[in-house]
Amino acid sequence: MSRTRKSDHPYAIKALRRLIPNLFTFLAVLAGVPVRAQEPAKPASRAEATAIIANARKIVTPNGVERLEKVRIGGIDQWVSIRGVDRRNPVLLYIHGGPGYVSIPMSWWFTRGLEEYFTVVQWDQRATGKTYLLTDPAKIAPTLTRERMIADTEEMAAWARKEFGKDKLFALGHSWGSFLGLQLAERHPEWLYAYIGVCQLIDGPESERRGWRFAMEAARRDGNAEAVRELQEIAPFGAPGRTIPIKDIYVERKWVGYYGGVMAYRRDDSADGDLAQLSPDYSDQEIGHIWDGNKFATPYLLPEVVALDLTKTNKLSVPLILFEGRHDRNVNSEVAATWFDTVKAPGKHLVWFEHSAHIPMTEEPGKFLLSLVRYARPIAEKAGDVAP
Repeated sequence: MSRTRKSDHPYAIKALRRLIPNLFTFLAVLAGVPVRAQEPAKPASRAEATAIIANARKIVTPNGVERLEKVRIGGIDQWVSIRGVDRRNPVLLYIHGGPGYVSIPMSWWFTRGLEEYFTVVQWDQRATGKTYLLTDPAKIAPTLTRERMIADTEEMAAWARKEFGKDKLFALGHSWGSFLGLQLAERHPEWLYAYIGVCQLIDGPESERRGWRFAMEAARRDGNAEAVRELQEIAPFGAPGRTIPIKDIYVERKWVGYYGGVMAYRRDDSADGDLAQLSPDYSDQEIGHIWDGNKFATPYLLPEVVALDLTKTNKLSVPLILFEGRHDRNVNSEVAATWFDTVKAPGKHLVWFEHSAHIPMTEEPGKFLLSLVRYARPIAEKAGDVAP
């Protein structure tokens, strides 16, 4: 069929000329409609918002698993999340940071993709998150030791292996969790396909000293008299043989975060923490107490942990994968990279997250997923431990 040319319809041209002013009038009227009338309806409550997220990430596949339950670990009940689209996939045990900075309530943001390739198991550790609300803190306080937390991690790994009938799993430890994960890798290498350290803690005192220098240099460049004064008041920070008071750690962390050492290009980590407010895994009552455990447990564990020097760990019997934020000054990524160069392991990969600091799973979730699929999952594939 041939096209119609303009010259074939002189009456159409006249009609179009009459229409154009009316069209402009219509568009002008449309533009004058109040903006609020064009905006989509917003959820009326937290319950409605979390229900939307829960439905969007719901595991509906025939071999899928979606559980949130209490498991007896270390003599107490601890909340555990288990999620994956196919239980035949390898298990990824996610060990959260802190002490006390839980991951379950933020995981709706960054684990949904992981659940297509792994069965993701994570838990609110002793005295943190939902687990904190289950037991009298006075009874828990005497148990807040490094050895007890390591033992809990061992029990959690053993439970996951038994629950899913797996000889081996992947252990991923973030920040404080990287201390626990590294201990698991050293003590039970036969349980693991690989150990994945995210923002790996290695030389605590040196990391602290570098964090303080970073914050002080940034404050001076910025002309921030308040920051300079507060940082000077806690100097010398991280001096050899000296335990850093918890109040001084809080000061240093505040200014490290303010200058982008916790989340790159940001003044704080609220972009991560605020994700918890939309978590379908926490009730309204629980979300109101989400950081109670963090405040409770941190003074017991953090000063000891940042005083640790783990550089003597120079050999592992399992493959080592490190994820490091290029801008991480909270647990210094350059210190971790130096250790990585010296440690011996059956296989090693160091992945730099160029636009992340201390929370790469939130800051660069796409690269986080891609890196686990590229470097970790093939180890399980080689062993035949994946869904077809």
